[in-house]
Amino acid sequence: MDLTLLYRGPLASCDYDCPYCPFAKRRDSRAALEQDRRALERFSGWAAEAAGDRLSLLFTPWGEGLVRSWYRRALVDLSRLPNVRRVAIQTNLSCRTGWIADADRDSLALWCTYHPGQTPYDRFLGRCRELAQSGVRHSVGVVGLPEHLGHARRLREALPEHVYLWVNAAEGHTYTDAEAADWEALDPLFAFSRHPHRSAGLPCRTGESVVSVDGEGTVRRCHFVPAALGNLYDGSYREALRPRACPLAVCDCHIGYVHLESLPLYDVFAGGVLERIPAREALAGARPARPAARPPGPRAARLR
Repeated sequence: MDLTLLYRGPLASCDYDCPYCPFAKRRDSRAALEQDRRALERFSGWAAEAAGDRLSLLFTPWGEGLVRSWYRRALVDLSRLPNVRRVAIQTNLSCRTGWIADADRDSLALWCTYHPGQTPYDRFLGRCRELAQSGVRHSVGVVGLPEHLGHARRLREALPEHVYLWVNAAEGHTYTDAEAADWEALDPLFAFSRHPHRSAGLPCRTGESVVSVDGEGTVRRCHFVPAALGNLYDGSYREALRPRACPLAVCDCHIGYVHLESLPLYDVFAGGVLERIPAREALAGARPARPAARPPGPRAARLR
């Protein structure tokens, strides 16, 4: 079986204080951190034993994972498993990058977010250059707030040309065509993020070849649909895997709508779906489906 798993354990603490994130500067207790470590080690052990499956793994923690040694260790160990095609994590890149030397850089990838005001620009850019020099696949992005535009332009100018700079539409922000054009000049795929996508009744790969897993091993089709399909560790989820239509009205998070079969994003991100790296030849021709109105309410995963 070829299976993509998005893992999100109990970790909910972050070392940054972004005003647009509900988990900013949140601290986990020592007991909560120990619970997260044990949950991650259990998940890593499962992946090692699933030798008959071909796995693609993306860690999407609410907080920052790479400042915790067990996430760095898990990424190194998982990258070296023969049944793991890709292992990636969303990160603010505040952690030093020396640990990457122990990983298999053919399978490791990083999805990096720059948060202006939370880290010095030169420090973040230096970490990006370290990733480029190490040969690790990575994308870099920002939240598309007006005050971030100058920072994003500066970053795009400094990054190697082959490094994709993505832009997430800011939650609750409406973009004029002129404003959107400024962001599209940096990220040709920004139009996919600018508006939520109608998804109700449309086919989606989640629940068939893509699932989400929490720290208890509960398997769901994605982070945004609460119904459980079974448990990872007793194998009960497997008989629930099948083609499914999306039960939600809209999908407005990249880690969700990238899997919609109504969008061309598996072709656009061919070979780089997990780490958000598009195929270079696909950038110019990709265009989104007809936009829907933005629904009310925050969805913090969009900010990653």
